[in-house]
Amino acid sequence: MSDKVTEVEQHGIAPIPPAEQTSRPRDLFRLAFGGANTFATIILGTLPIAYGLSFWAALAATVVGVVLGALVLSPMALFGPVTRTNNAVSSGAHFGVVGRCVGSFLSLLTAITFFAISVWVSGDAVAGAAQRLFGIDGGPALRAVAYGVIAIAVLVVCIYGYRFMLLVNRVAVTLGTLIMLLGIFAYGGSFDPSFAGSGNFALGGFWPTWILAVLTVMANPISFGAFLGDWSRYIPAAHSRRSLLAAPFLAQLATLLPFGFGIATATLVADPADYVTGLTAISPLWYAIPLIVVALIGGLSTGTTALYGTGLDFSSIFPRLSRVRATLLIGTLSVLFIFVGNFVLDMVSSINAFATLIVLCTSPWMVIMMIGYVQRRGYYDPADLQVFNEGRTGGRYWFHRGVNWRAMAAWIPATGLGLLCANTPMITGPLAGIAGGVDISLVVTLCTAAVAYPVLVKVFPEPREVFGDTAMIAAEAVAAEA
Repeated sequence: MSDKVTEVEQHGIAPIPPAEQTSRPRDLFRLAFGGANTFATIILGTLPIAYGLSFWAALAATVVGVVLGALVLSPMALFGPVTRTNNAVSSGAHFGVVGRCVGSFLSLLTAITFFAISVWVSGDAVAGAAQRLFGIDGGPALRAVAYGVIAIAVLVVCIYGYRFMLLVNRVAVTLGTLIMLLGIFAYGGSFDPSFAGSGNFALGGFWPTWILAVLTVMANPISFGAFLGDWSRYIPAAHSRRSLLAAPFLAQLATLLPFGFGIATATLVADPADYVTGLTAISPLWYAIPLIVVALIGGLSTGTTALYGTGLDFSSIFPRLSRVRATLLIGTLSVLFIFVGNFVLDMVSSINAFATLIVLCTSPWMVIMMIGYVQRRGYYDPADLQVFNEGRTGGRYWFHRGVNWRAMAAWIPATGLGLLCANTPMITGPLAGIAGGVDISLVVTLCTAAVAYPVLVKVFPEPREVFGDTAMIAAEAVAAEA
């Protein structure tokens, strides 16, 4: 693969040749942090305040959500260097080469959500800043133009591929961090850490609303679970597991900067539910231009990290679509969602619903992947993972007609039980009141997956060939000792 960022990447989801695995864990950190050091994360940071929480309660919920989400996310960086493909395809080792379409669905759900957030908030920020600078109130027309320009820019970066994304994220990490820190001077004089919140809690009580805030924040790190392999596949397997685990974990801890920016500034705007408009209204004129820079660079960074992986993955499900064509198709659908969500529906409520779905659908999938990784002792056959993509049948991971029913029988109930227990403004399950109104959906979905999959594998052992020679020898040695 060429190192030139101006050449369109030719790699799809076929294994990256070992000679071209030239990235390092710090590149993974840069992409994961750059993709989250943006207005999209800032918006998620404002939601706990919009839910009615005080500054300190919102900050505590955010820290808990980021740390928990980062712990769940980090192991997803381990697959790419070994399988040399993305995580959706890698999941075929555990869900079956056909069953791995579950991962493709999850990446699509995440991509549409975060691509929409990035373009929406970036477009609104540009329109608001233009009004402050030039007195132009373009209304819906100006916002629509801004959405279109940013969406096209994101598509261009995705089409050029991985190296171009690295360049964008290098810029995003540096500029985004500096400009958010500059916000201390722009808003510091007005900020009051004793902000008590509206008291009008989104779910009626403090603890149910606080848990809702934690789950909302967790959507950010967990959303990267389906995408880490898109980037870690360029890292040689020789790098230590510790460094691979540390890169995404530290990247998510670093997102406390944009989250904190969102929390603090949301206490200053008149209506946290209309944050972007309120922020541009209270911004000093000298900060309007930096705000536009954060919006544009941040929109590119978040949009590309979400859209790139989904285009990559769908090109494998539909072989007639190249990576570029699949990216254009998914991007077009996402743009339609942005316009309908912003001009027809309630965008904030739509994002809340999608964030809930991302957490409850993706987290049990990730748990099953992690348990499978431990059971296989990190052994994967890159060639047999490509069976479905290449139109073949058979191989180590064929299981039953390409589906490992053990993993499916764990993921489906885990997701279903989570949704039944969900208690959010948009998604309320019939078991929402089972814990006094506190949303226990995440605990239920994680525990169900963590218990069901190992039990199913124990009772109905997986085929010996999926473990590989080295892993089978180790497993037999452990069994003999027992």
